[in-house]
Amino acid sequence: MEVSAIELKRAVESQHACTATFIQSVPIKETFDGNTVWDGVVHVFRIDGHPKAHKAYAWSSPIEGSDKRRFFAVLHLPPVTSPAEAVRAAIVAEQRPR
Repeated sequence: MEVSAIELKRAVESQHACTATFIQSVPIKETFDGNTVWDGVVHVFRIDGHPKAHKAYAWSSPIEGSDKRRFFAVLHLPPVTSPAEAVRAAIVAEQRPR
């Protein structure tokens, strides 16, 4: 179940204290060792009011064992310069020990 661009816009705005405007949706399939680790749609937003970034990437994923979703809102700041790199960065961050 995908969420709406409006919900993702709210996630970008609340997580990064800026104003977001939808640009496009990009399908992304991320694999590792021949296995799909993520398959979904990333929404790209132009953002205003952030001191460093002018773009953000947003998507949601189901929370295992729940009917709730986790929202991701990743800023377009090097090394993250594309929707696919935003997904990769989120996957790597989730694998790091807390």
